[in-house]
Amino acid sequence: MSLSNPDSRLTEETVLDALRVIMDPDLGKDIVSLGFVKDLTIKGGMVSFTIELTTPACPVKDEFREQAHDAVMALEGVEEVEVNLTADTSRQQVEPENPIPGVKYSIAVASGKGGVGKSTVAANMAVALSRDGATVGLMDADIYGPSMPIMFGINERPEITADKKIIPLEKYGIKLMSIGFIADERMPVIWRGPLVGKMVQEFLGSVEWGELDYLIVDLPPGTGDAQLTLVQSAPLSGAVVVTTPQEVALEDVVRALRMFERVDVHIVGLVENMAYFICGNCGERHNIFSSGGGARVAEELGIPFVGEIPLDPSICEGGDAGVPAVVADEDSPVGRAFIEISRAIAANTSAAVIRRGLSQQELAEISHRRGGSD
Repeated sequence: MSLSNPDSRLTEETVLDALRVIMDPDLGKDIVSLGFVKDLTIKGGMVSFTIELTTPACPVKDEFREQAHDAVMALEGVEEVEVNLTADTSRQQVEPENPIPGVKYSIAVASGKGGVGKSTVAANMAVALSRDGATVGLMDADIYGPSMPIMFGINERPEITADKKIIPLEKYGIKLMSIGFIADERMPVIWRGPLVGKMVQEFLGSVEWGELDYLIVDLPPGTGDAQLTLVQSAPLSGAVVVTTPQEVALEDVVRALRMFERVDVHIVGLVENMAYFICGNCGERHNIFSSGGGARVAEELGIPFVGEIPLDPSICEGGDAGVPAVVADEDSPVGRAFIEISRAIAANTSAAVIRRGLSQQELAEISHRRGGSD
């Protein structure tokens, strides 16, 4: 930080004190205490600084910028304020045995049953995070029914280097790996759990993922031994569970939650897909299956509900054509839903990782301020 100001009333400390009123909604602490404020410079009446977020997909970054600008602008002697935003996902703690050390956050996308749109959520989530400025990889770990080759419109085989490393394919800014890129599409994959786990280990350790902010792992549907093997094989930062409004699907959420609890993986979001339908003629919302089930179950289980995705034919049409909804039209209701959900998941993931590094006393203080338990 540098200081060059003839008015002694405008100091580094007065600026930082003004910024302490801005609270991170997930961590319950101010941005100064969290170390988010960087490169503070005061030159005459000009104040500039950077707010370093934990993810480029932070859903409150615009609010942070506006609040910071107004808080500092209100100080006596300030004539102009410049607020820059950056992101540092390296707050993720990388374990020495991590097979993918270049990956900062790894997020599994799971479902208790098939047919709820899990892969659709994973694909659009990856694209949305990429469009927010993150470097993203997507690993199709659905060994029995890989769908990413179709969803991204890819019919190629990845290259293999001289040292037996697999180069992931790329599209829409996403690094992609799927068994569908290397297996005969007409031959079913019939493997038992240990072989599935071995293939996932290959995808983790033998693929040249490079430096990634996020690796999205699309798991097979269900909560059996194969899924548990996959979860145990990947060093996950968090997990997202996808469901639909029907009661039978919501019951499967509980089983998915129990699976992740067994391996100490934090649920960073519950997504309700096919939540409602917007009539193209009258514009009214219709709840085809049910209403509010996802939010209710999330509250009962104590996991974050991150949003609803409408039932829209364009999602299936885009998936079949290799064009995810966020690529087709990010400003459509469907595109906006995926983007907002992805930002909430990114924020919850970084908050969960930071919480793991906080002391018990700090966690108790956060819980007290939020009026609940963490």
